[in-house]
Amino acid sequence: MFIGKERDGPTLRLTLENPPANALSIAVMETLQAQLDSARADEGIRVVAIAGSGKLFSAGHDLKEMTAHRADADGGGAFFEETFAACSRLMQSIVELPKPVIAEVGGIATAAGCQLVASCDLAVASDRARFGVNGIDVGLFCSTPAVALTRNIAMKRAMEMLLTGEMIDAATALEFGLVNRVVAAEALTETVDGIARTIAAKSPLAVRLGKQAVREQAGQSLAAAYECASRVMVENMLAGDAAEGIAAFFNKRFTS
Repeated sequence: MFIGKERDGPTLRLTLENPPANALSIAVMETLQAQLDSARADEGIRVVAIAGSGKLFSAGHDLKEMTAHRADADGGGAFFEETFAACSRLMQSIVELPKPVIAEVGGIATAAGCQLVASCDLAVASDRARFGVNGIDVGLFCSTPAVALTRNIAMKRAMEMLLTGEMIDAATALEFGLVNRVVAAEALTETVDGIARTIAAKSPLAVRLGKQAVREQAGQSLAAAYECASRVMVENMLAGDAAEGIAAFFNKRFTS
């Protein structure tokens, strides 16, 4: 099955189930991709959480699967291209999904597993979680995880992780800005559910427009970023959700 699926009202929790390491094999990535594509089309889903079963969130790509393809006529080149193309599409799908995605990290997240955490809009980690981009330890620089990592934490922090392959604990990940919160392991799912409920209670249109605007303005010049954000603000202000919400705010303010 590879991916567990649990629906709690407007929150969809997808759990990586590929023991022992929850490796991101082609089958796992394709299954997760299909679930995200389905969630995009389901108006009842407002927040997606991605978790991992067992002690590992995800150890990244399935190196056994990839190594087996070295026996192919092309030395594995075509399969490697397929793997990284599927991974790139998956990570971009998370970023571009018009609904917030929360990483629920209860254990170790390394290489593409760490990339998955960095690609999510929010991340909550248990105090037992650890993170690393340690491909360098086996002669493989984590170039694709670096894309997500360098868009989430300071370049020098990211380069230290990428060049040394050293693991960081949850507290350090919080300091680096890789995760939003660190909680006790037994409170992890409850915390994620609470954040999801808070977000799900907001205007879906405002959340969708806001996530899109934040993504589009990033990396633009200051003037272009403000032009982009202003355009989205106008669209948001013209929407019924904003009109009703602002009217309700004033009614409550002046009648209370």
